[in-house]
Amino acid sequence: MAVPKRRMSRSNTRSRRAQWKAHRVPTVSCPQCREPKLPHAVCQVCGTYNGRQVIELS
Repeated sequence: MAVPKRRMSRSNTRSRRAQWKAHRVPTVSCPQCREPKLPHAVCQVCGTYNGRQVIELS
């Protein structure tokens, strides 16, 4: 297992951690109800997926 020989400086550590960014969740509009939803997932508003009613929402 690789073990660092020397301690990493604060500036190197911070510049490495600067690349850890929070990304926006990609959404698409549902073709049935036009609400935003996750791609390749069932719409939580109308319950359709790929043009079919998959879950019954009451």
